[in-house]
Amino acid sequence: MRKGLTPEQLGDLLELPLLAVLATYRRDGTVLLSPVWHEWRDGGFQVMTASRDGKAAHLRRDPRASIVVCDDGPPYRGIEIRTTAQLSMLDDGSVVSRIAARYLGQEAGQRYAQTAGDDLLIRLEPGALRAWDFADSFA
Repeated sequence: MRKGLTPEQLGDLLELPLLAVLATYRRDGTVLLSPVWHEWRDGGFQVMTASRDGKAAHLRRDPRASIVVCDDGPPYRGIEIRTTAQLSMLDDGSVVSRIAARYLGQEAGQRYAQTAGDDLLIRLEPGALRAWDFADSFA
């Protein structure tokens, strides 16, 4: 397994519409794992959620978060980031449209964005980054 990779060394992994798993902390200290749509932009992950969502409440109270994205087939590439989440309300639906279009296609993504409400952007920039692939095992 190749370790210590940069996001750029993962090929197209971060461009694929794979679900990510976001980890946040409940009040009792246990972890909530949530599958989320995401985009990799400007050196970090962007995730959308409703401002009243449980993930948002967790991050307001404790901004520590982790996110992981990985292949479900060879070469089994992946990236994990552990960081402090940054939260911001969105003034327009462009980010929602862009992320939804990634997963649903352009037309359905636009329709989805039109039904979105009080959207919150969760920004996750690398604090601790771990990236890997098993490409050498499949050469």
